[in-house]
Amino acid sequence: MLSGYLFKNIRTTQRLLRNFSSDAKFFKVRKPSRKQNKLGLEKEKRRKNKLQSTQFFYIAARARSPYQEVEVVSNNRKAPLQTQRKSIAPRFEKKTRQKISDYLKQMATPEIEAQLAPLRAAVKEYGDLIRDLKAKQAPKIDIDKAVVELKARKKLLEETEIALAPKEASFDRLKLEDLLKRRFFYDQSFAIYGGVTGLYDFGPMGCALKANMLQQWRKHFILEEGMLEVDCTSLTPEPVLKASGHVDRFADWMVKDTKNGECFRADHLIKNSIEKLMNVSKIDKKVSAEIKKDGEDVLARLEGFDDKDMHEVITRFKFKSPITGNDLTEPIAFNLMFPTQIGPTGDFKAFLRPETAQGIFVNFKRLLEFNQGKLPFAAAQIGLGFRNEISPRQGLIRVREFTMCEIEHFVDPEDKRFPKFAKVADEKLVLFSACNQLDGAPAREVAIGEAVANKTVANETLGYYMARCHQFLMKVGIDGRRLRFRQHLSNEMAHYAQDCWDAEILTSYGWIECVGNADRACYDLQQHYKATNVKLVAEKKLPEPVDVDIVEAQANMALLGKKYKKEAKKIQTALQQLTSEQVTAIEAELVAKQLYNLDINGEKFELAPDLVNIKKYSKKIHVQEITPSVIEPSYGIGRIMYALLEHSFRQREGDEQRTFLAFKPLVAPIKCSILPISANDTLVPVMDAVKEELSHYELSYKVDDSSGTIGRRYARTDEIGIPFGITVDFESGKTTPYTVTIRHAETMSQIRLEVSELGRLISDLVSGRQQWSDAQAKYPKFEASAE
Repeated sequence: MLSGYLFKNIRTTQRLLRNFSSDAKFFKVRKPSRKQNKLGLEKEKRRKNKLQSTQFFYIAARARSPYQEVEVVSNNRKAPLQTQRKSIAPRFEKKTRQKISDYLKQMATPEIEAQLAPLRAAVKEYGDLIRDLKAKQAPKIDIDKAVVELKARKKLLEETEIALAPKEASFDRLKLEDLLKRRFFYDQSFAIYGGVTGLYDFGPMGCALKANMLQQWRKHFILEEGMLEVDCTSLTPEPVLKASGHVDRFADWMVKDTKNGECFRADHLIKNSIEKLMNVSKIDKKVSAEIKKDGEDVLARLEGFDDKDMHEVITRFKFKSPITGNDLTEPIAFNLMFPTQIGPTGDFKAFLRPETAQGIFVNFKRLLEFNQGKLPFAAAQIGLGFRNEISPRQGLIRVREFTMCEIEHFVDPEDKRFPKFAKVADEKLVLFSACNQLDGAPAREVAIGEAVANKTVANETLGYYMARCHQFLMKVGIDGRRLRFRQHLSNEMAHYAQDCWDAEILTSYGWIECVGNADRACYDLQQHYKATNVKLVAEKKLPEPVDVDIVEAQANMALLGKKYKKEAKKIQTALQQLTSEQVTAIEAELVAKQLYNLDINGEKFELAPDLVNIKKYSKKIHVQEITPSVIEPSYGIGRIMYALLEHSFRQREGDEQRTFLAFKPLVAPIKCSILPISANDTLVPVMDAVKEELSHYELSYKVDDSSGTIGRRYARTDEIGIPFGITVDFESGKTTPYTVTIRHAETMSQIRLEVSELGRLISDLVSGRQQWSDAQAKYPKFEASAE
């Protein structure tokens, strides 16, 4: 027992405890004041697991005493398991166990599920038995016995889940967010003015990571697939987005707090409220099975709900404002585009583009000419999109300004085969098809060739881009076990779409859509043709010439101009866009009634026989005009980047306070660090040689010559995701040529090699031409002191 030490908070205790190694010690710790608790609340929340992760503790409060006794149980692996369990804070233990259980319900492998299924069935058996005993008003002793057995079965299930769960099941988002903010990967924009939700600034590391991801995307798609890259303006005139349907239909349903007017996106409010209700039902058995089943049904159909459906759900479940508890208004449509004006008068209405695709569609004719009039071909664009989200949350997952990478692959609608499809046919993807979703079946791993053959995926071109998407996400570092492709249900897809598959990545926020792969058919090009009367078509050579009958409606502009003045041109354009079948119908009505009412966007124009000439003739054609179908993969780089940050987050074994980011070298913001063992001038020539070698191979590096220990500097560079550390020690300059050590951040293993071989080795490791294991086999191992 040691006494005489007074501390204001647990962190001070923690620092002192590191100086002692005995298994149990006692200290008197002064309780923090109410004011200190309030000021440090947010800080303590972020660090609430910090002490528990290294040395479990138990606090027993003394009645009417200004002091607390703290017993510390050693983290020694030989300590009895029972002792360690008792030392875990109960609230932390319960929360972690629930998180692991929820994770395994979504992500358990068949092998793990086989072990858990009988244990879950055993728990359910006694849960049903207890409900039956209560319903029959059985003796209390019988119910108590059943409850004891149920608790034992639950405990066995929980312990098995913890033993089988992968590390990511207990991922701590607060620790990651603390790292990202502290090392300025990104932060909320205009933070010193209070910040603006949905807008983020990227710091040096975040900017480099994003740039590397974009560089790899450009190589993977634009260069390897021979795509045509364009860069179009972000300002888009209103008529363009009117034609595409964005002005009328690009909206989300919003509800408001009836008292303070705060806005919430209706589908997100319903989803979050039902998920909260489900979590309550796990604890409070008063929540009926009918309500739980009803909630699950709503979540399954939520994507296809309109305003009436959402209002009915909010009313039925009696959902309130999640912040104030006030009543909510009926859902109202909110257009997500940012409006603006072009020019000083304010008459030219425009919007910031909600997607980059429209810039490619309106330039289709020029792109087709550049491609010598041949189909198929693909155009790509990397740029910013803007969406005025109702209530942006979840960091980079839902923002108002974001980087998109979009591809528009134009193809013959009657022939959607892909020449290189055989190369990816054996690529296995986890597919969550519409049938699986409706039947409640899990996603399953299928070769993309098989999925296309049985029409689960609509065509080869769409299947090819799904496989290439999978390859790209794996290449940049997404965990394949937390990646799936979910097919849109029929009520989710636009009326013109043929098939849609979202690449979804599992994060701490759940399954997040990061890439959309859609067959948009001919819709966009047809809409812009209708709005401009500029044909956006390609020519398809016919095997043999064909005679076709042409029926056209030609406007008599002399008479039409006198009657309709400036509207005459609009009428002429509308008549030119009519199909042969429509012209034949107009002719029949003119003969029968001597009048035809032409409808142009709701306006009626009366046409007499003298205003329209119907022309019929035959024509021999050698080519057929077709409006291409469009296969569109659309990538949200910010979402992929956040998922990558979560999937790359690590904690050192045995020292969970040391967190770091294990990026793949290909996308790591900085490829290597240069760490001199001391500030001795004799090391300067070696460092200069190292810098020159790295620059020759265009490898980014960061020099850390601060006065801290080498272990501390390793930790700092590990934390920001630098995969390789080059240490210049006193042995480096003793030999000619110079030698240095390279440390692999993830494994902490080191090798020694000559500086002249350094650049090529790291370049090969970054590009994937060599693995770290190959380097270890080639070069001598360097044994460093414990970090």
